[in-house]
Amino acid sequence: MSIPSSLLTSAGLIGGFAVARASQHRHWGGVVAAGAGLGAMEICRRRAGVAPALALGATYGTALAGSHPLAKKIGAWPSVLAVTAATATAAHLLSRR
Repeated sequence: MSIPSSLLTSAGLIGGFAVARASQHRHWGGVVAAGAGLGAMEICRRRAGVAPALALGATYGTALAGSHPLAKKIGAWPSVLAVTAATATAAHLLSRR
């Protein structure tokens, strides 16, 4: 049994932000986010193929980039949670067999 890709994307986005904030080193948060994102893509590739995995990677990257301007409008944590919910939904749908 493998970890759901939606769980990994959620852990990467929330965990990456939490690590960056707690450590005050954005690059450490980026390492957490990147590792979880790549892991989620690999799980998706094994289950559904290369195209859905690439789509998941694009969604994840867009969520990371999009959370920054969104945070200026609604706050940091609400932004992270919003993009996490959207990305987890996409991961769930893209990783179906």
